[in-house]
Amino acid sequence: MQNLEEKFTNSYSESVEVPFQLFGEWLALAEKSEPNDPNAMSVATVDENGMPNVRMLLLKGYSPQGFVFYTNFESTKGREILAHPKVALCFHWKSLRRQVRVRGNVIHVTEDQADEYYNSRPRKSRIGAWASKQSRPLESRFALEKEVAKYAAKYAVGDIPRPGYWSGCILQPLEIEFWHDRAFRLHDRFVFKRDNAEDQWDKVRLYP
Repeated sequence: MQNLEEKFTNSYSESVEVPFQLFGEWLALAEKSEPNDPNAMSVATVDENGMPNVRMLLLKGYSPQGFVFYTNFESTKGREILAHPKVALCFHWKSLRRQVRVRGNVIHVTEDQADEYYNSRPRKSRIGAWASKQSRPLESRFALEKEVAKYAAKYAVGDIPRPGYWSGCILQPLEIEFWHDRAFRLHDRFVFKRDNAEDQWDKVRLYP
Protein backbone atom coordinates (compact mmCIF):
# COMPACT_ATOMS: atom_id res chain seq x y z
CA MET A 1 0.00 0.00 0.00
CA GLN A 2 2.97 2.35 0.16
CA ASN A 3 2.50 3.21 -3.51
CA LEU A 4 -1.14 4.12 -2.89
CA GLU A 5 -0.15 6.38 -0.02
CA GLU A 6 2.37 8.16 -2.22
CA LYS A 7 -0.37 9.03 -4.71
CA PHE A 8 -2.22 11.06 -2.11
CA THR A 9 0.47 13.58 -1.24
CA ASN A 10 -0.66 17.20 -1.57
CA SER A 11 1.53 17.97 -4.58
CA TYR A 12 0.48 14.86 -6.49
CA SER A 13 -3.26 15.27 -5.89
CA GLU A 14 -3.56 18.69 -7.53
CA SER A 15 -3.67 17.29 -11.07
CA VAL A 16 -6.98 16.56 -12.80
CA GLU A 17 -5.47 13.36 -14.19
CA VAL A 18 -4.46 11.79 -10.86
CA PRO A 19 -7.50 9.63 -10.05
CA PHE A 20 -7.62 8.44 -13.66
CA GLN A 21 -3.97 7.45 -13.49
CA LEU A 22 -4.62 5.49 -10.33
CA PHE A 23 -7.75 3.92 -11.80
CA GLY A 24 -5.72 2.85 -14.84
CA GLU A 25 -3.13 1.17 -12.63
CA TRP A 26 -5.81 -0.72 -10.71
CA LEU A 27 -7.61 -1.75 -13.91
CA ALA A 28 -4.33 -3.02 -15.38
CA LEU A 29 -3.82 -5.18 -12.30
CA ALA A 30 -7.39 -6.47 -12.59
CA GLU A 31 -6.81 -7.40 -16.23
CA LYS A 32 -4.10 -9.78 -15.01
CA SER A 33 -6.00 -11.28 -12.08
CA GLU A 34 -9.73 -11.25 -12.83
CA PRO A 35 -11.00 -14.41 -14.56
CA ASN A 36 -13.74 -12.58 -16.51
CA ASP A 37 -14.50 -9.04 -17.62
CA PRO A 38 -12.18 -6.89 -15.50
CA ASN A 39 -13.93 -3.87 -17.07
CA ALA A 40 -17.33 -4.92 -15.68
CA MET A 41 -19.07 -2.30 -13.55
CA SER A 42 -22.42 -1.74 -11.93
CA VAL A 43 -24.30 1.27 -13.30
CA ALA A 44 -26.94 2.90 -11.10
CA THR A 45 -29.70 5.23 -12.33
CA VAL A 46 -33.02 6.46 -10.91
CA ASP A 47 -36.52 6.52 -12.39
CA GLU A 48 -39.08 9.33 -12.34
CA ASN A 49 -40.04 8.43 -8.76
CA GLY A 50 -36.47 8.40 -7.49
CA MET A 51 -36.46 4.58 -7.33
CA PRO A 52 -32.94 3.30 -8.08
CA ASN A 53 -31.99 0.77 -10.74
CA VAL A 54 -28.64 -0.99 -11.03
CA ARG A 55 -27.19 -3.39 -13.58
CA MET A 56 -23.83 -4.62 -14.87
CA LEU A 57 -22.23 -3.10 -17.98
CA LEU A 58 -18.79 -3.07 -19.54
CA LEU A 59 -16.56 0.01 -19.45
CA LYS A 60 -15.51 0.85 -23.01
CA GLY A 61 -12.99 3.57 -22.31
CA TYR A 62 -11.81 6.17 -19.83
CA SER A 63 -9.78 9.36 -19.82
CA PRO A 64 -9.69 12.58 -17.80
CA GLN A 65 -12.93 13.42 -19.63
CA GLY A 66 -14.72 10.50 -17.98
CA PHE A 67 -15.85 6.88 -18.14
CA VAL A 68 -17.46 5.63 -21.36
CA PHE A 69 -20.21 3.06 -21.88
CA TYR A 70 -22.81 2.42 -24.59
CA THR A 71 -26.52 1.74 -24.44
CA ASN A 72 -29.87 1.61 -26.20
CA PHE A 73 -31.52 4.89 -25.23
CA GLU A 74 -34.96 3.32 -25.60
CA SER A 75 -34.12 0.88 -22.79
CA THR A 76 -35.04 1.50 -19.17
CA LYS A 77 -31.46 2.51 -18.47
CA GLY A 78 -31.31 4.82 -21.46
CA ARG A 79 -34.60 6.52 -20.70
CA GLU A 80 -33.61 7.05 -17.07
CA ILE A 81 -30.28 8.57 -18.09
CA LEU A 82 -31.99 10.92 -20.53
CA ALA A 83 -34.44 12.04 -17.83
CA HIS A 84 -31.93 12.18 -14.95
CA PRO A 85 -28.35 12.37 -16.30
CA LYS A 86 -26.68 11.62 -12.98
CA VAL A 87 -25.16 8.16 -12.68
CA ALA A 88 -23.09 6.10 -10.25
CA LEU A 89 -20.61 3.34 -11.15
CA CYS A 90 -18.93 0.69 -9.05
CA PHE A 91 -16.01 -1.52 -10.06
CA HIS A 92 -15.33 -4.49 -7.77
CA TRP A 93 -12.28 -6.66 -8.33
CA LYS A 94 -12.64 -9.60 -5.98
CA SER A 95 -9.24 -11.03 -6.89
CA LEU A 96 -7.58 -7.80 -5.77
CA ARG A 97 -9.92 -7.04 -2.88
CA ARG A 98 -10.38 -3.55 -4.26
CA GLN A 99 -13.22 -1.42 -5.52
CA VAL A 100 -13.70 1.99 -7.13
CA ARG A 101 -16.91 3.99 -6.77
CA VAL A 102 -17.73 6.86 -9.14
CA ARG A 103 -20.52 9.45 -9.20
CA GLY A 104 -21.12 12.23 -11.68
CA ASN A 105 -22.99 13.72 -14.60
CA VAL A 106 -23.52 12.11 -18.00
CA ILE A 107 -22.87 13.67 -21.38
CA HIS A 108 -23.06 11.91 -24.75
CA VAL A 109 -20.28 10.79 -27.04
CA THR A 110 -20.14 12.38 -30.49
CA GLU A 111 -21.89 10.78 -33.46
CA ASP A 112 -18.49 9.87 -34.91
CA GLN A 113 -17.41 8.21 -31.65
CA ALA A 114 -20.64 6.23 -31.49
CA ASP A 115 -20.26 5.13 -35.12
CA GLU A 116 -16.66 4.11 -34.60
CA TYR A 117 -17.42 1.94 -31.60
CA TYR A 118 -20.60 0.47 -33.14
CA ASN A 119 -18.69 -0.52 -36.27
CA SER A 120 -16.02 -2.22 -34.16
CA ARG A 121 -18.57 -4.63 -32.68
CA PRO A 122 -19.10 -8.13 -34.09
CA ARG A 123 -21.61 -8.19 -36.94
CA LYS A 124 -24.12 -10.24 -34.92
CA SER A 125 -23.94 -7.72 -32.08
CA ARG A 126 -24.75 -4.93 -34.52
CA ILE A 127 -27.73 -6.96 -35.79
CA GLY A 128 -28.77 -7.49 -32.17
CA ALA A 129 -28.87 -3.75 -31.57
CA TRP A 130 -31.58 -3.51 -34.25
CA ALA A 131 -33.44 -6.68 -33.25
CA SER A 132 -33.76 -6.10 -29.50
CA LYS A 133 -36.44 -3.74 -28.22
CA GLN A 134 -34.44 -3.58 -25.03
CA SER A 135 -36.29 -3.69 -21.68
CA ARG A 136 -39.71 -4.10 -23.32
CA PRO A 137 -41.92 -7.21 -22.94
CA LEU A 138 -40.96 -10.18 -25.15
CA GLU A 139 -43.59 -12.80 -25.90
CA SER A 140 -41.11 -15.62 -26.55
CA ARG A 141 -37.53 -16.42 -27.45
CA PHE A 142 -38.79 -17.32 -30.92
CA ALA A 143 -40.07 -13.77 -31.40
CA LEU A 144 -36.59 -12.43 -30.69
CA GLU A 145 -35.03 -14.92 -33.09
CA LYS A 146 -37.48 -13.80 -35.80
CA GLU A 147 -36.37 -10.20 -35.31
CA VAL A 148 -32.73 -11.21 -35.53
CA ALA A 149 -33.43 -13.13 -38.76
CA LYS A 150 -35.34 -10.17 -40.21
CA TYR A 151 -32.50 -7.73 -39.68
CA ALA A 152 -29.85 -10.24 -40.69
CA ALA A 153 -31.67 -10.54 -44.03
CA LYS A 154 -32.13 -6.78 -44.32
CA TYR A 155 -28.41 -6.15 -43.75
CA ALA A 156 -27.10 -9.31 -45.39
CA VAL A 157 -24.69 -7.35 -47.55
CA GLY A 158 -22.66 -4.26 -46.80
CA ASP A 159 -22.47 -2.09 -43.71
CA ILE A 160 -24.95 -2.20 -40.88
CA PRO A 161 -25.89 1.36 -39.89
CA ARG A 162 -26.00 2.35 -36.24
CA PRO A 163 -29.56 2.71 -34.92
CA GLY A 164 -30.37 6.29 -34.00
CA TYR A 165 -31.38 5.20 -30.50
CA TRP A 166 -28.05 3.49 -29.83
CA SER A 167 -25.13 5.60 -28.62
CA GLY A 168 -22.65 6.20 -25.84
CA CYS A 169 -22.40 7.98 -22.52
CA ILE A 170 -19.49 9.66 -20.80
CA LEU A 171 -19.81 9.86 -17.04
CA GLN A 172 -17.89 12.97 -16.00
CA PRO A 173 -17.05 12.19 -12.39
CA LEU A 174 -17.46 14.58 -9.51
CA GLU A 175 -16.44 11.94 -6.99
CA ILE A 176 -14.14 8.91 -7.25
CA GLU A 177 -13.49 6.72 -4.24
CA PHE A 178 -10.74 4.11 -4.04
CA TRP A 179 -11.23 1.28 -1.53
CA HIS A 180 -8.65 -1.35 -0.59
CA ASP A 181 -9.28 -4.22 1.79
CA ARG A 182 -7.15 -4.35 4.93
CA ALA A 183 -7.06 -6.73 7.88
CA PHE A 184 -9.79 -6.63 10.51
CA ARG A 185 -11.96 -4.47 8.23
CA LEU A 186 -9.68 -1.48 8.77
CA HIS A 187 -9.76 -0.72 5.08
CA ASP A 188 -8.05 2.10 3.20
CA ARG A 189 -10.48 4.56 1.62
CA PHE A 190 -9.54 7.68 -0.30
CA VAL A 191 -11.99 9.91 -2.16
CA PHE A 192 -11.41 12.60 -4.77
CA LYS A 193 -14.13 15.27 -5.02
CA ARG A 194 -14.79 18.37 -7.11
CA ASP A 195 -17.77 20.64 -7.79
CA ASN A 196 -17.63 20.45 -11.58
CA ALA A 197 -15.70 18.70 -14.32
CA GLU A 198 -13.27 21.61 -14.84
CA ASP A 199 -12.18 21.87 -11.19
CA GLN A 200 -9.11 20.39 -9.57
CA TRP A 201 -9.68 17.55 -7.13
CA ASP A 202 -9.87 17.71 -3.36
CA LYS A 203 -8.81 14.50 -1.63
CA VAL A 204 -9.92 13.04 1.66
CA ARG A 205 -9.04 9.90 3.55
CA LEU A 206 -12.18 8.25 4.97
CA TYR A 207 -12.76 6.05 7.97
CA PRO A 208 -13.36 2.47 6.82
